[in-house]
Amino acid sequence: MSERDDDEREFDLRWAAAAEHKEPSARARMLAARWKENPPQPQPFRADPGPVGPRRSSWVSTALVLGCVAAVIVLLGYADFRGSY
Repeated sequence: MSERDDDEREFDLRWAAAAEHKEPSARARMLAARWKENPPQPQPFRADPGPVGPRRSSWVSTALVLGCVAAVIVLLGYADFRGSY
């Protein structure tokens, strides 16, 4: 591109940005039309997600995983022991 084309493009961008009336995006028009018929319910800022059940401690989760791994090791060892006869 030549320097003149860059100047013309810069002018076009400044002209577009300085426009008095800017058309809303397609999504904004779609939401405005939808909300005109069925407005959304008001939501508080950072709404409370609701009640949360009790959480397990990280030790319980770790013990559960290690217990499952130990059970698999014992099961595989038992299967190998039974298969060697």
